[in-house]
Amino acid sequence: MVNRWLNALVLLLLLSLCALPAGAASVRISAASSLAEAIGEICIRYGAAHPGVTLVRNFAASGTLAKQIVSGAPADLFVSADPKWMDYLVDQGRISRDEVSDLVTNVLVVVGRKGVQVDSLAAMTDLSRIAIGSPKSVPAGGYAEKALRASGVYEQLRQNNRLVMAKDVRQALMYAERGEAEAAFVYRTDALLARHAVILYVVPQELYPRVTYPVGLTVEGKNNQAAKDFFAFLNSQEAAMVLERYGFVVVKKPIPPGKME
Repeated sequence: MVNRWLNALVLLLLLSLCALPAGAASVRISAASSLAEAIGEICIRYGAAHPGVTLVRNFAASGTLAKQIVSGAPADLFVSADPKWMDYLVDQGRISRDEVSDLVTNVLVVVGRKGVQVDSLAAMTDLSRIAIGSPKSVPAGGYAEKALRASGVYEQLRQNNRLVMAKDVRQALMYAERGEAEAAFVYRTDALLARHAVILYVVPQELYPRVTYPVGLTVEGKNNQAAKDFFAFLNSQEAAMVLERYGFVVVKKPIPPGKME
């Protein structure tokens, strides 16, 4: 009986998410949590110029979002912090490879309160609590694991219970902000938003794959003109300015209006 009520509640929540005024255009965006502020501002700018379009945003770990989409969660556009989750949706037939392009890149850093000393990944064995996104679903955690393994300290930290698993990169940042972890692996863009934590160490790029954020239209999005228009706006000069202000590096520089041949 309880399960029946829970199933009914989930169905009602999904229906409420899908419910929109008749004739209204909508775009359902699933994006990595590290993009929350940047995509949020882009949506505000786009919404101001397109008042008839409803933008529904869903931010979480890329792996969590990808699994939601495969399970049937409504989404027109997906932005992942790791290409492997975009590949996963392509393999599942939820996104066409032709509808995918790289949007921005990022950098992995270690943050913590002032006074904490980290001058190498090997030095992190002296710390007692290190926050890291769960490597199985959180791209930042996956990159951190690769870097720690390349430095030869991952198994030591894991076996000594030094690693505190977070549901996404923002939770890892929160642990460092509150002092609940001495250090945390996050993206540079997350670190720029911190109030108390500071960047302790920039992880050398040779220790992990380049952090690339691909964006793609789902099967539904490909047939949704409003989603296609928003996808185009994400690649515009205006959106690029917002993304760069939040610390991202835009992969393809948009051609300014009037400069096209």
